[in-house]
Amino acid sequence: MTLLVFLLALFTALATGLGAVPFAFTHDPARRWIGASNAAAAGLMLAASVWLAYEGLGRGMLGVLVGAAVGAISILAVRRYLGLDEHPAVFAGMSGLDARKGLLIVAIMTAHSLAEGVGVGVAFGGGEDLGVIIALAIAVHNIPEGLAISLVLVPRGVSPGKAAFWSIFSSLPQPLMAVPAFMFVEAFETLLPYGLGFAAGAMVWMVFAELLPDARKDAPDRTILVVLAVSAASMMAFQLLLS
Repeated sequence: MTLLVFLLALFTALATGLGAVPFAFTHDPARRWIGASNAAAAGLMLAASVWLAYEGLGRGMLGVLVGAAVGAISILAVRRYLGLDEHPAVFAGMSGLDARKGLLIVAIMTAHSLAEGVGVGVAFGGGEDLGVIIALAIAVHNIPEGLAISLVLVPRGVSPGKAAFWSIFSSLPQPLMAVPAFMFVEAFETLLPYGLGFAAGAMVWMVFAELLPDARKDAPDRTILVVLAVSAASMMAFQLLLS
């Protein structure tokens, strides 16, 4: 059973790389649509954060609130650290502000994956059938998360292949956390609302402090609002179908 938990959680991580596939078929100059890309990523992350908070509230409101506060503060601290001159950001062939944006979104999605990995392990604690269903649902759910990462990285000059790699990298905590969560279900189930809140808080901070301000620099407000609404609604509908 432990091997099955690990392999299915690894499958969920690999599925994240599929989010970069659409970029293998587009040849538009990246900077021309970076504003719309930022807005789309913001919509996907905003919807995901709402869903995470909703899932966490059923397990403990206090844990979600504490986790969200810690998540926002942690990302703010990382942002300020990367902004210091003595710590110039270099990431995936990018530098400066672009590298910082890329690092932040990969870091946030990686933190998010910790909670998802725990969720897979805890689900298997309720039986193999439940665990398989939850793992498959998270695998499908990870595809638009990989898209959100790629929407930030590719317009800034990162190749689709590298974007797929970093998308998968961000989900590697899922197989790493699923096994111990399965082996120690009760302990990890108690921590799950904190993890869900942490990921939600970090995502909301990224949306309003980074992605949307950047989007407004490169696209009209009307375009941003339309793309934001469509991407968020699509993500919510997608999550409802999986629930």
